[in-house]
Amino acid sequence: MKSINLKQKHSSFSKHWHPHQIAIVDDMQVLLAKVKDEFVWHAHEKEDELFQVLKGTLYMKFRERTEVVNEGEIIVVPKGVEHCPSTMNGEEVHLLLFEKLNTAHTGNVNDELTQTHYPKI
Repeated sequence: MKSINLKQKHSSFSKHWHPHQIAIVDDMQVLLAKVKDEFVWHAHEKEDELFQVLKGTLYMKFRERTEVVNEGEIIVVPKGVEHCPSTMNGEEVHLLLFEKLNTAHTGNVNDELTQTHYPKI
């Protein structure tokens, strides 16, 4: 058991939309990601997702509205809800994500941004 420095871990990678695993809690994984611009519209049919904004402002798009998630805030996307995380004006946003180990990166969608392996850091 050791503490994990999130800023230090974030500084160890630069690729956007490519989560890195920093911990496992039972059947859940804790991920760090850097995001910029728009991701992929997708849903996770059987899993919820938690996003915590560590730096910047995340815009979580839903088909009917957009939620603004500021630094220090979280948003939980319930299973089955189509969503598209994004940023504005080229801002790089740092995230902590909490999701089940078997959660597919882009849910039911296969895209060039889809990752099938999360490096452990």
